[in-house]
Amino acid sequence: MLYHLLYPLHIQSTFFNVFKYITFRSIYATITALVIALVLGPWFIRKLSEMKLKERISGDVPKTHSGKSGTPTMGGILIIFGIAVSTLLWADLTNLYVWMGMIILLSFGFIGFVDDYIKTIKGNMMGVPGKVRLLAEFAIAAVIGYVLVNIPGFDRSIVFPFFKTVSLNLGALYIPFAMLVIVGSANAVNLTDGLDGLAIGPCTIAAATFLVFAYVTGNIKAAGYLQFPYLPGVGELAIFMGAVVGAGMGFLWYNAYPAQVFMGDVGSLSLGGILGTAALVTKQEILLLVVGGIFVMEVVSVILQVGFFKFTKGRRIFRMAPIHHHFELKGWAEPKIIVRFWIIAILLAMVAVSTLKLR
Repeated sequence: MLYHLLYPLHIQSTFFNVFKYITFRSIYATITALVIALVLGPWFIRKLSEMKLKERISGDVPKTHSGKSGTPTMGGILIIFGIAVSTLLWADLTNLYVWMGMIILLSFGFIGFVDDYIKTIKGNMMGVPGKVRLLAEFAIAAVIGYVLVNIPGFDRSIVFPFFKTVSLNLGALYIPFAMLVIVGSANAVNLTDGLDGLAIGPCTIAAATFLVFAYVTGNIKAAGYLQFPYLPGVGELAIFMGAVVGAGMGFLWYNAYPAQVFMGDVGSLSLGGILGTAALVTKQEILLLVVGGIFVMEVVSVILQVGFFKFTKGRRIFRMAPIHHHFELKGWAEPKIIVRFWIIAILLAMVAVSTLKLR
Protein backbone atom coordinates (compact mmCIF):
# COMPACT_ATOMS: atom_id res chain seq x y z
CA MET A 1 0.00 0.00 0.00
CA LEU A 2 2.76 2.43 0.95
CA TYR A 3 4.67 1.35 -2.15
CA HIS A 4 1.71 2.20 -4.39
CA LEU A 5 0.93 5.44 -2.56
CA LEU A 6 4.40 6.87 -2.08
CA TYR A 7 6.64 5.57 -4.85
CA PRO A 8 4.73 7.48 -7.60
CA LEU A 9 5.68 10.68 -5.73
CA HIS A 10 9.32 10.22 -6.80
CA ILE A 11 8.41 12.32 -9.81
CA GLN A 12 7.97 15.31 -7.48
CA SER A 13 10.73 14.40 -5.02
CA THR A 14 13.67 12.01 -5.43
CA PHE A 15 13.32 11.12 -1.73
CA PHE A 16 10.49 8.73 -2.60
CA ASN A 17 12.83 6.74 -4.85
CA VAL A 18 13.73 4.69 -1.75
CA PHE A 19 10.36 2.91 -2.02
CA LYS A 20 11.55 1.35 -5.27
CA TYR A 21 14.28 -0.63 -3.53
CA ILE A 22 13.49 -4.10 -2.26
CA THR A 23 16.23 -3.85 0.38
CA PHE A 24 14.63 -0.73 1.91
CA ARG A 25 11.13 -2.20 1.95
CA SER A 26 12.35 -5.57 3.28
CA ILE A 27 13.99 -3.87 6.24
CA TYR A 28 10.90 -1.85 7.11
CA ALA A 29 8.59 -4.80 6.55
CA THR A 30 10.65 -6.64 9.14
CA ILE A 31 10.53 -3.72 11.57
CA THR A 32 6.79 -3.18 11.06
CA ALA A 33 5.90 -6.82 11.73
CA LEU A 34 8.20 -6.85 14.77
CA VAL A 35 6.60 -3.74 16.25
CA ILE A 36 3.08 -5.08 15.62
CA ALA A 37 3.87 -8.32 17.47
CA LEU A 38 5.62 -6.57 20.35
CA VAL A 39 2.96 -3.90 20.86
CA LEU A 40 -0.10 -6.11 20.46
CA GLY A 41 1.41 -9.11 22.25
CA PRO A 42 0.29 -8.39 25.85
CA TRP A 43 -3.25 -7.42 24.81
CA PHE A 44 -3.50 -10.43 22.53
CA ILE A 45 -2.35 -12.86 25.21
CA ARG A 46 -4.96 -11.47 27.64
CA LYS A 47 -7.68 -11.94 25.01
CA LEU A 48 -6.66 -15.55 24.43
CA SER A 49 -6.93 -16.19 28.16
CA GLU A 50 -10.32 -14.50 28.39
CA MET A 51 -11.58 -16.64 25.49
CA LYS A 52 -10.35 -19.82 27.24
CA LEU A 53 -8.00 -20.61 24.35
CA LYS A 54 -5.50 -22.41 26.54
CA GLU A 55 -3.16 -25.31 25.98
CA ARG A 56 -4.33 -28.80 26.90
CA ILE A 57 -1.54 -31.28 27.56
CA SER A 58 -1.95 -34.74 26.05
CA GLY A 59 -0.50 -37.89 27.52
CA ASP A 60 2.14 -38.42 24.82
CA VAL A 61 4.63 -35.87 26.16
CA PRO A 62 7.02 -35.92 29.15
CA LYS A 63 5.41 -35.36 32.56
CA THR A 64 7.39 -32.13 32.94
CA HIS A 65 5.01 -30.56 30.41
CA SER A 66 2.11 -30.64 32.88
CA GLY A 67 3.08 -27.15 34.04
CA LYS A 68 2.43 -25.81 30.54
CA SER A 69 -1.27 -26.66 30.75
CA GLY A 70 -3.39 -23.52 30.74
CA THR A 71 -0.89 -21.38 28.83
CA PRO A 72 -2.68 -19.33 26.14
CA THR A 73 -2.34 -20.86 22.70
CA MET A 74 -3.21 -19.95 19.09
CA GLY A 75 -0.64 -17.15 19.24
CA GLY A 76 -0.01 -17.89 15.58
CA ILE A 77 -2.92 -15.55 14.88
CA LEU A 78 -0.70 -12.69 16.04
CA ILE A 79 2.10 -13.89 13.75
CA ILE A 80 -0.26 -14.07 10.77
CA PHE A 81 -1.69 -10.62 11.52
CA GLY A 82 1.78 -9.07 11.74
CA ILE A 83 2.92 -10.69 8.48
CA ALA A 84 -0.24 -9.78 6.59
CA VAL A 85 -0.36 -6.12 7.68
CA SER A 86 3.34 -5.55 7.11
CA THR A 87 3.20 -7.19 3.67
CA LEU A 88 0.17 -5.14 2.63
CA LEU A 89 1.97 -1.97 3.69
CA TRP A 90 5.36 -2.55 2.05
CA ALA A 91 5.01 -5.02 -0.83
CA ASP A 92 4.05 -4.48 -4.45
CA LEU A 93 0.50 -5.82 -4.32
CA THR A 94 0.45 -6.57 -8.04
CA ASN A 95 3.14 -9.22 -7.56
CA LEU A 96 1.92 -12.81 -7.97
CA TYR A 97 4.57 -14.34 -5.70
CA VAL A 98 3.52 -12.13 -2.79
CA TRP A 99 -0.08 -13.31 -3.13
CA MET A 100 1.04 -16.93 -3.31
CA GLY A 101 2.69 -16.42 0.07
CA MET A 102 -0.43 -14.73 1.44
CA ILE A 103 -2.68 -17.56 0.22
CA ILE A 104 -0.55 -20.17 2.00
CA LEU A 105 -0.32 -17.99 5.12
CA LEU A 106 -4.07 -17.54 5.44
CA SER A 107 -5.29 -20.93 4.20
CA PHE A 108 -2.89 -23.08 6.21
CA GLY A 109 -3.44 -20.74 9.14
CA PHE A 110 -7.19 -21.37 8.86
CA ILE A 111 -6.68 -25.15 8.86
CA GLY A 112 -4.54 -24.79 11.98
CA PHE A 113 -7.11 -22.49 13.56
CA VAL A 114 -9.87 -25.07 13.16
CA ASP A 115 -7.59 -27.76 14.56
CA ASP A 116 -6.70 -25.62 17.59
CA TYR A 117 -10.32 -24.63 18.15
CA ILE A 118 -11.44 -28.26 18.29
CA LYS A 119 -8.65 -29.10 20.73
CA THR A 120 -9.08 -26.13 23.07
CA ILE A 121 -12.78 -25.28 23.02
CA LYS A 122 -14.27 -28.66 22.16
CA GLY A 123 -11.74 -30.58 24.25
CA ASN A 124 -11.09 -33.12 21.49
CA MET A 125 -7.31 -33.61 21.48
CA MET A 126 -7.47 -35.37 18.12
CA GLY A 127 -8.40 -32.11 16.42
CA VAL A 128 -9.24 -32.24 12.73
CA PRO A 129 -9.02 -35.85 11.49
CA GLY A 130 -5.59 -36.39 9.96
CA LYS A 131 -6.86 -37.49 6.54
CA VAL A 132 -9.18 -34.48 6.28
CA ARG A 133 -6.43 -32.06 7.24
CA LEU A 134 -3.93 -33.55 4.81
CA LEU A 135 -6.50 -33.54 2.02
CA ALA A 136 -7.13 -29.83 2.55
CA GLU A 137 -3.41 -29.08 2.71
CA PHE A 138 -2.62 -31.02 -0.46
CA ALA A 139 -5.50 -29.34 -2.31
CA ILE A 140 -4.20 -25.86 -1.45
CA ALA A 141 -0.63 -26.85 -2.30
CA ALA A 142 -1.83 -28.23 -5.65
CA VAL A 143 -3.22 -24.80 -6.52
CA ILE A 144 0.14 -23.19 -5.75
CA GLY A 145 1.95 -25.81 -7.82
CA TYR A 146 -0.43 -25.30 -10.74
CA VAL A 147 0.05 -21.52 -10.65
CA LEU A 148 3.83 -21.92 -10.55
CA VAL A 149 4.12 -24.20 -13.56
CA ASN A 150 1.89 -21.87 -15.59
CA ILE A 151 4.06 -18.81 -15.00
CA PRO A 152 5.81 -18.04 -18.32
CA GLY A 153 9.43 -19.11 -18.17
CA PHE A 154 9.09 -21.07 -14.92
CA ASP A 155 11.57 -23.96 -14.87
CA ARG A 156 10.17 -27.29 -13.69
CA SER A 157 13.65 -28.52 -12.88
CA ILE A 158 14.97 -28.88 -9.36
CA VAL A 159 18.45 -27.49 -8.77
CA PHE A 160 21.02 -29.34 -6.69
CA PRO A 161 23.06 -27.15 -4.31
CA PHE A 162 26.86 -27.04 -4.67
CA PHE A 163 26.60 -27.91 -8.38
CA LYS A 164 26.48 -25.38 -11.22
CA THR A 165 24.81 -27.41 -13.93
CA VAL A 166 23.23 -30.42 -12.20
CA SER A 167 19.43 -30.33 -12.29
CA LEU A 168 16.50 -32.68 -12.77
CA ASN A 169 13.51 -31.74 -14.94
CA LEU A 170 10.38 -33.14 -13.29
CA GLY A 171 8.00 -32.13 -16.08
CA ALA A 172 4.43 -33.15 -15.19
CA LEU A 173 5.61 -34.43 -11.81
CA TYR A 174 6.49 -30.93 -10.61
CA ILE A 175 3.00 -30.23 -9.23
CA PRO A 176 2.94 -33.38 -7.05
CA PHE A 177 6.49 -32.51 -5.98
CA ALA A 178 5.40 -28.97 -5.04
CA MET A 179 2.51 -30.40 -3.03
CA LEU A 180 4.88 -32.66 -1.13
CA VAL A 181 7.30 -29.82 -0.38
CA ILE A 182 4.64 -27.46 0.99
CA VAL A 183 2.67 -30.02 2.99
CA GLY A 184 5.81 -31.76 4.23
CA SER A 185 7.34 -28.49 5.39
CA ALA A 186 4.13 -27.40 7.13
CA ASN A 187 3.79 -30.62 9.10
CA ALA A 188 7.50 -30.81 9.91
CA VAL A 189 7.32 -27.41 11.62
CA ASN A 190 4.10 -28.48 13.35
CA LEU A 191 5.86 -31.56 14.70
CA THR A 192 8.78 -29.47 15.98
CA ASP A 193 6.56 -27.11 17.96
CA GLY A 194 6.88 -28.92 21.28
CA LEU A 195 9.05 -26.69 23.48
CA ASP A 196 9.03 -22.96 24.27
CA GLY A 197 10.53 -21.15 21.29
CA LEU A 198 11.79 -24.36 19.68
CA ALA A 199 9.87 -23.96 16.41
CA ILE A 200 9.71 -20.18 16.01
CA GLY A 201 13.50 -19.76 16.33
CA PRO A 202 14.49 -22.02 13.41
CA CYS A 203 11.47 -20.74 11.43
CA THR A 204 12.71 -17.17 11.75
CA ILE A 205 16.26 -18.18 10.83
CA ALA A 206 15.01 -20.10 7.78
CA ALA A 207 12.80 -17.18 6.72
CA ALA A 208 15.80 -14.84 6.86
CA THR A 209 17.74 -17.29 4.70
CA PHE A 210 15.01 -17.43 2.07
CA LEU A 211 14.79 -13.64 2.17
CA VAL A 212 18.37 -13.63 0.86
CA PHE A 213 17.58 -16.25 -1.78
CA ALA A 214 14.48 -14.36 -2.92
CA TYR A 215 16.46 -11.15 -3.35
CA VAL A 216 19.23 -12.90 -5.33
CA THR A 217 16.80 -14.88 -7.51
CA GLY A 218 14.86 -11.74 -8.38
CA ASN A 219 17.90 -9.57 -9.13
CA ILE A 220 19.20 -10.18 -12.65
CA LYS A 221 22.74 -8.96 -11.88
CA ALA A 222 23.10 -10.88 -8.61
CA ALA A 223 21.56 -14.03 -10.08
CA GLY A 224 23.84 -13.89 -13.10
CA TYR A 225 26.97 -13.31 -11.04
CA LEU A 226 26.15 -16.10 -8.57
CA GLN A 227 24.85 -18.42 -11.31
CA PHE A 228 21.40 -18.60 -9.75
CA PRO A 229 18.24 -19.11 -11.81
CA TYR A 230 16.84 -15.61 -12.45
CA LEU A 231 13.07 -15.25 -12.03
CA PRO A 232 11.57 -11.78 -12.64
CA GLY A 233 9.41 -10.60 -9.76
CA VAL A 234 10.64 -13.12 -7.17
CA GLY A 235 12.64 -10.40 -5.45
CA GLU A 236 9.39 -8.97 -4.11
CA LEU A 237 9.00 -12.12 -2.01
CA ALA A 238 11.89 -10.78 0.09
CA ILE A 239 9.48 -8.19 1.55
CA PHE A 240 7.08 -10.96 2.52
CA MET A 241 9.86 -13.03 4.09
CA GLY A 242 11.08 -9.93 5.92
CA ALA A 243 7.62 -9.65 7.46
CA VAL A 244 7.87 -13.31 8.51
CA VAL A 245 11.21 -12.61 10.19
CA GLY A 246 9.85 -9.58 12.04
CA ALA A 247 6.67 -11.29 13.21
CA GLY A 248 8.70 -14.33 14.27
CA MET A 249 11.08 -12.25 16.38
CA GLY A 250 8.19 -10.35 17.94
CA PHE A 251 6.37 -13.55 18.81
CA LEU A 252 9.55 -15.09 20.24
CA TRP A 253 9.66 -12.22 22.74
CA TYR A 254 6.60 -13.79 24.41
CA ASN A 255 7.20 -17.42 23.41
CA ALA A 256 10.72 -17.65 24.87
CA TYR A 257 11.12 -19.91 27.90
CA PRO A 258 9.04 -19.82 30.03
CA ALA A 259 6.46 -19.15 27.32
CA GLN A 260 3.60 -16.72 27.91
CA VAL A 261 1.88 -17.97 24.76
CA PHE A 262 2.12 -20.85 22.29
CA MET A 263 1.70 -20.48 18.53
CA GLY A 264 -0.54 -23.52 18.11
CA ASP A 265 -1.21 -25.27 14.82
CA VAL A 266 -2.47 -21.98 13.37
CA GLY A 267 1.08 -20.69 13.57
CA SER A 268 3.16 -23.79 12.88
CA LEU A 269 1.22 -24.93 9.80
CA SER A 270 1.18 -21.47 8.21
CA LEU A 271 4.89 -20.83 8.87
CA GLY A 272 5.91 -24.25 7.60
CA GLY A 273 3.78 -23.81 4.49
CA ILE A 274 5.43 -20.46 3.83
CA LEU A 275 8.92 -21.97 4.03
CA GLY A 276 7.96 -24.69 1.57
CA THR A 277 6.47 -22.13 -0.81
CA ALA A 278 9.55 -19.90 -0.57
CA ALA A 279 11.77 -22.87 -1.41
CA LEU A 280 9.71 -23.60 -4.53
CA VAL A 281 9.53 -20.01 -5.71
CA THR A 282 13.27 -19.41 -5.29
CA LYS A 283 14.09 -22.79 -6.91
CA GLN A 284 15.88 -23.99 -3.76
CA GLU A 285 13.66 -26.98 -3.03
CA ILE A 286 16.51 -29.34 -2.17
CA LEU A 287 18.23 -26.69 -0.08
CA LEU A 288 15.13 -26.56 2.12
CA LEU A 289 16.38 -29.85 3.61
CA VAL A 290 19.49 -27.98 4.77
CA VAL A 291 17.86 -24.72 5.84
CA GLY A 292 15.14 -26.65 7.65
CA GLY A 293 17.49 -29.34 8.94
CA ILE A 294 16.02 -29.10 12.45
CA PHE A 295 12.56 -29.89 11.13
CA VAL A 296 13.94 -32.74 9.02
CA MET A 297 15.67 -34.18 12.09
CA GLU A 298 12.43 -34.10 14.06
CA VAL A 299 10.45 -35.84 11.31
CA VAL A 300 13.10 -38.49 10.73
CA SER A 301 13.24 -39.24 14.46
CA VAL A 302 9.50 -39.97 14.45
CA ILE A 303 9.70 -42.13 11.31
CA LEU A 304 12.61 -44.14 12.74
CA GLN A 305 10.91 -44.53 16.10
CA VAL A 306 7.61 -45.74 14.66
CA GLY A 307 9.25 -48.00 12.08
CA PHE A 308 11.65 -49.59 14.57
CA PHE A 309 8.85 -50.03 17.13
CA LYS A 310 6.72 -51.94 14.62
CA PHE A 311 9.60 -53.97 13.18
CA THR A 312 10.89 -55.09 16.59
CA LYS A 313 7.42 -55.40 18.14
CA GLY A 314 7.90 -52.91 20.96
CA ARG A 315 11.52 -51.76 21.09
CA ARG A 316 12.47 -48.09 20.71
CA ILE A 317 15.44 -46.14 19.36
CA PHE A 318 14.72 -42.98 21.34
CA ARG A 319 13.21 -42.60 24.77
CA MET A 320 10.47 -40.57 23.11
CA ALA A 321 9.93 -38.96 19.71
CA PRO A 322 10.13 -36.32 18.30
CA ILE A 323 13.76 -36.19 19.29
CA HIS A 324 13.51 -33.07 21.47
CA HIS A 325 11.48 -35.17 23.94
CA HIS A 326 14.30 -37.75 23.93
CA PHE A 327 16.72 -35.12 25.19
CA GLU A 328 14.22 -33.99 27.82
CA LEU A 329 13.97 -37.50 29.19
CA LYS A 330 17.75 -37.72 29.23
CA GLY A 331 17.69 -34.86 31.72
CA TRP A 332 18.58 -31.90 29.52
CA ALA A 333 17.00 -28.66 30.72
CA GLU A 334 14.44 -27.27 28.29
CA PRO A 335 16.32 -23.99 27.63
CA LYS A 336 19.48 -25.98 26.85
CA ILE A 337 17.68 -28.07 24.22
CA ILE A 338 16.10 -25.00 22.65
CA VAL A 339 19.28 -22.93 22.42
CA ARG A 340 21.32 -25.84 21.08
CA PHE A 341 18.71 -26.44 18.38
CA TRP A 342 18.86 -22.74 17.50
CA ILE A 343 22.64 -22.96 17.20
CA ILE A 344 22.29 -25.89 14.82
CA ALA A 345 19.69 -23.94 12.81
CA ILE A 346 22.06 -20.97 12.49
CA LEU A 347 24.92 -23.20 11.33
CA LEU A 348 22.67 -24.87 8.75
CA ALA A 349 21.54 -21.46 7.49
CA MET A 350 25.18 -20.44 7.10
CA VAL A 351 25.87 -23.59 5.07
CA ALA A 352 22.84 -22.85 2.90
CA VAL A 353 23.90 -19.25 2.26
CA SER A 354 27.41 -20.46 1.40
CA THR A 355 25.95 -22.21 -1.65
CA LEU A 356 25.53 -18.77 -3.19
CA LYS A 357 29.22 -19.00 -4.03
CA LEU A 358 29.90 -22.72 -3.90
CA ARG A 359 28.47 -23.67 -7.26
